[in-house]
Amino acid sequence: MKKFNFRKVLDGLTASSPGGSGGGGGSGAGGGSVHPGGTAGAAGTPRDEIQETLTSDYFQICKTVRHGFPYLPTALAFDPVQKILAIGTRTGAIRILGRPGVDCYCQHESGAAVLQLQFLINEGALVSASADDALHLWNLRQKRPAILHSLKFNRERITYCHLPFQSKWLYVGTERGNTHIVNIESFILSGYVIMWNKAIELSTKTHPGPVVHLSDSPRDEGKLLIGYENGTVVLWDLRSKRADLRAYYDEAIHSVAWHHEGKQFMCSHSDGSLTLWNLKSPNRPFQTTIPHGKIQRDGKKTESCKPILKVEYKTCKSSEPFVIFSGGLSYDKACRRPSLTIMHGKAITVLEMDHPIVDFLTLCETPYPNEFQEPYAVVVLLEKDLIVVDLTQSNFPIFENPYPIDIHESPVTCTEYFADCPPDLIPVLYSVGAKHKKQGYSNKEWPISGGAWNLGAQTYPEIIVTGHADGSVKFWDASAITLQMLYKLKTSKVFEKQKPGEGKATAEIVEEDPFAVQMMYWCPESRIFCVAGVSAYVLVYRFSKHEVNTEIASLEVRLQYEVEDIITPEPEIIPPFPDASSQLPSLKSLSGSTNTVACEGTMKDSIPCLSVKSRPVRMPPGYQVDLVIQLVWVDGEPPQQITSLAVNSAYGLVAFGNCNGLAVVDFIQKTVLLSMGTLDLYGSSDPYQRQPRSPRKSKQFAADNFCMRGLSNFYPDLTKRIRTSYQIKGSRKLSLPTDLKTDLDHVNGHCTSPTSQSCSSGKRLSSADVSKANRRGPGRPPFRKAQSAACMEISLPVTTEVGYISRRAMLQQLHGISTFSHDERHCTAHTWMNKENRENSFSRSRSSSVSSIDRDSKESITALYFMESFARKHDSAVSPCLWVGTGLGMVLILSLNLPASDDSRQSEPVMVSPSGTVLTLKGAVLTFACLDCVGTLTHPPYEVWRDPHSADDAEKTRKRKLVMHSPSSSQDMGDHQFAVICSEKQAKVFSLPSQTCLYVHNITETSFLLRADVVTLCNSVCLACFCANGHIMTLSLPSLRPLLDVNYLPVTDMRIARTFCFTNEGQALYLSSPTEIQRLTYSQEMCDNLQDMLGDLFTPVETPEAQNRGFLKGLFGGSGQAFDREELFGEATAGKASRSLAQHIPGSGGIEGVRGAAGGVIGDLTRARIALDERGQKLGELDERTASMMASAEAFSKHAHEVMLKYKDKKWYQF
Repeated sequence: MKKFNFRKVLDGLTASSPGGSGGGGGSGAGGGSVHPGGTAGAAGTPRDEIQETLTSDYFQICKTVRHGFPYLPTALAFDPVQKILAIGTRTGAIRILGRPGVDCYCQHESGAAVLQLQFLINEGALVSASADDALHLWNLRQKRPAILHSLKFNRERITYCHLPFQSKWLYVGTERGNTHIVNIESFILSGYVIMWNKAIELSTKTHPGPVVHLSDSPRDEGKLLIGYENGTVVLWDLRSKRADLRAYYDEAIHSVAWHHEGKQFMCSHSDGSLTLWNLKSPNRPFQTTIPHGKIQRDGKKTESCKPILKVEYKTCKSSEPFVIFSGGLSYDKACRRPSLTIMHGKAITVLEMDHPIVDFLTLCETPYPNEFQEPYAVVVLLEKDLIVVDLTQSNFPIFENPYPIDIHESPVTCTEYFADCPPDLIPVLYSVGAKHKKQGYSNKEWPISGGAWNLGAQTYPEIIVTGHADGSVKFWDASAITLQMLYKLKTSKVFEKQKPGEGKATAEIVEEDPFAVQMMYWCPESRIFCVAGVSAYVLVYRFSKHEVNTEIASLEVRLQYEVEDIITPEPEIIPPFPDASSQLPSLKSLSGSTNTVACEGTMKDSIPCLSVKSRPVRMPPGYQVDLVIQLVWVDGEPPQQITSLAVNSAYGLVAFGNCNGLAVVDFIQKTVLLSMGTLDLYGSSDPYQRQPRSPRKSKQFAADNFCMRGLSNFYPDLTKRIRTSYQIKGSRKLSLPTDLKTDLDHVNGHCTSPTSQSCSSGKRLSSADVSKANRRGPGRPPFRKAQSAACMEISLPVTTEVGYISRRAMLQQLHGISTFSHDERHCTAHTWMNKENRENSFSRSRSSSVSSIDRDSKESITALYFMESFARKHDSAVSPCLWVGTGLGMVLILSLNLPASDDSRQSEPVMVSPSGTVLTLKGAVLTFACLDCVGTLTHPPYEVWRDPHSADDAEKTRKRKLVMHSPSSSQDMGDHQFAVICSEKQAKVFSLPSQTCLYVHNITETSFLLRADVVTLCNSVCLACFCANGHIMTLSLPSLRPLLDVNYLPVTDMRIARTFCFTNEGQALYLSSPTEIQRLTYSQEMCDNLQDMLGDLFTPVETPEAQNRGFLKGLFGGSGQAFDREELFGEATAGKASRSLAQHIPGSGGIEGVRGAAGGVIGDLTRARIALDERGQKLGELDERTASMMASAEAFSKHAHEVMLKYKDKKWYQF
């Protein structure tokens, strides 16, 4: 086995060793030869290379399942036999739902909106009509549905489709008023066409409008009812090819519904009226009602109402029929919510909805249209919800929805994903969450119960955590590719509710959604949960199974950029103001901020943004707040939003940072250990040599007269533009997660500092505010609405160098990393191309050619990590450390000196001190990890969970039990470890304690990483990265060999950038729309097993038998049974349709698609077995029917013989 080249490794010039191919990639990870400055005695002791087991064969990317409510729904369909539901959307997606666990997502390639869906009832197929005038036949007999056939109409636009039960001929109505007929089996157009001018009377002078309804008569399948938009209804005789009857109404028709006997039908109209028509008297409606109309004063005419968009007329054997419709409310009630009206006999029930109604369907006991329908439920599809109403109970309760369709109840702002977490967590979270469930649901089973689903081979527990704009946090059970709500935590309950009218006087920095969750950190083992909110606060939660009443502990932290670190401007760059004292009034007048400077001249200082509840608070079982930490206003400057967060239960510490600096808090003793600006963390180790500094001035001057948050104050040409820019009225506030105006202006190609979003104007206007005011331009109002990750849909430029730069700043902001990289300034002297070149060259030397302006920066804290590690080069043993990563690619290690005993931990102080160690990378630091000497991932230590409010005294007095993953003695752990650090541009592996850079891999030059995580896969470890250009990559550890690089997910909007996250076992997720979570896998093993994990949409179910119509009904009830559509619409009789009318496109879901999905010979055998089963089943059904008919015939013969014997000898006058 080849050894790597030590010289190249030490120089950090190669990404991997010369012999590092396959599984042996070779880190010669130990020995003094790799550690020139290593521990004594280690030099010259070569160690074996680490055997890396992961290769590219272990990786493959595919989407697994999509959870949540279908975004922008447009259509609804239900199979009453299979009991599965389909929802179409405006984006061309179809979601098919069955029993919990059966949830399938498929997408039209064209992306055209779905107009209508029609199931082939109990056939395992679905027809979709899309807005690009195409019909598609989907095969549902495979776990991932595929299109079997498509038919594209060229000259006419599709408006309505109807497929009769157990028919293979689909009626298609068009915008021109014509009706075409399609053979479902071959997807070929029949030559039989019902032209609009043949359907209406010759004397009619106007076009009847598009076809809005098609249905065959329940009494006679040979009669087709056609509804036209202008109010004309035609009953067309398909055999004789002429109209049987025509009905006219002077209001537009929206929908038509039959009575099951086929003698009457009901129409809904645009004036809010319902008309009931009898086939015997089509001249005028049999009955006209305006259900929600009021009788006007003259008493003659009922006032018109809003249109009734859809009506359904369902009959019951034992009660009055149901008339169910949407819309039709009175115009005088403008504020009333969308409603569904249920008329049952004389009772009228109005069900108000939270969102507009898209469509609804009544679920009935029988699929046959000519039988009593017996409705039992109504499925109502709303714009943002799906509800099912129980019709069998008089108060019409709704069913409890088992699907996770309330992900978007409040917009999602951040996500975290935990695979292979402790198995006891899910039942514990479910038990505390179940106590808060709503009551009053129907006691019946959920009626959409089709399909089949089993657990599959994947058994490890998974939890997804979502943070929301209203401050709520939801925990979801995501095991076995399902999603079920476990527990909901409301973080806003910690704070006082702001009373109306107080908003202007408070210290809030966010106008809307001030409690929005910005970042989350969860330790599943210790059950410590930490939340960073958009209003610059951190909440530490502990888990308890017991309710408690207690006061909320809170701390306030001053974390502000130190004014003394401002550099003196270079001579050639003159500040635009003669002195600092004259600067203040100008900036005040520019900002126009009444929020930051009070009328009396007092300024906000040491005031938090929100008020914590001061009274004792009842905390239910579950997560209970242990400590509230709030950043406060400093000298009129608002606190900056938090950009990084970490917590460690073993140490009892929480750390967080922003663009000003770092704070470390002891949540056991409830004290602030460290609150320091980023520059002060370096001490004498600052690599930037930020000299000369300005002479120290008085605090009064620093606070009152001058504050520099950026560098635009030094540019006269920029200031001139500022003076003519938009004057900001009223108070300036930030938005969630950051101001969207920055994003929008980036898209427009303007330059801005990446930190500008998280800086809002205080007493003085910062460079960020200057930049924002300038970019906003004259007359452009500021964006004030809080933006969530769910509602950000901004197309990103991807083609030019400018696009990459602006995307970088914009996406980093939305990812919660407010970096201020050295190559992104408010300079006007350099072009964007120069900046890109400067970035690519990556010079950390900070030579004299770089101006002092460039040297000064607000360096954001972008990554934090608690770890047992070597803090200094010559350490002989690991000790508690805090790794700190900054937006300039600097890595600092802080030493933590913790009290030795458990008792002293409660009272003795924890010491935090800089170690002097500084490491560098290119770009903002994203993530850290630690590997031991054999390449195994070393987890940070944690405290084993114990209930803080347990009733058991022994539990209360029990000592803290700490789990230290790293062995205590340096001999056991091999006296060294690997530190894995990934930035937005590159990854590095350092050997500790020597701090030698063993491996470096430049991940991207033209783009930047949005997310990087060190994850475990197949009992090994790798680095998973998601790049802004859409690439998903994995690198081996520790050698950083590329294992996977796929251009898979273009970052088309901010939502993907902010919510994408990796987890163990090759899984990842992101928010694919404001309402849906998309999960994917990058594991080859999971891709191979995915078919077994997905649910079956189609299960063999016997179609219910039609009711016996009786002798007289069969004789006089019409000739529906004798109607042969094949003879009428087939090519032999109807001829061929015009080729130019529609084009047939074969789909990918034919037998080849099924074979690919099911897999080779096994799939063929399975299909053959299914076909045999179905054939046997049908033969069995035929046998049963034959026997039934024979028994019926014998019974009839017997009764006839008895009647004959009875009246045999009687005369005619004796009857």
